[in-house]
Amino acid sequence: MRTRRAFTAEFKAGVVIEILTGTSRLAQVCRKYGIKQQLVTRWKSEFLERAPEVFAGNAQQQVDQERIAELERMVGRLTMENDILKKAGPLLSSVRGRNGR
Repeated sequence: MRTRRAFTAEFKAGVVIEILTGTSRLAQVCRKYGIKQQLVTRWKSEFLERAPEVFAGNAQQQVDQERIAELERMVGRLTMENDILKKAGPLLSSVRGRNGR
């Protein structure tokens, strides 16, 4: 029984880039590394489909950073409010006790 070979992402990218840059042809790369053309063709299509995500990462990262900053400000404000209410709690209960209510 034959086990499947596992290829790293770096290896796959290197093979695809070798084909896309014209350094080698598909058949040459397949013979060189001993892999089937169908597999390399699938890697190439996945590579090209996901290429826009490389440049979209910066925009998404900026949105995430802004959201994190907003949430940190909210946590800070709520912490301050909580501290104020903790300090005011005993004062309010003593005022309530004097009025008899």
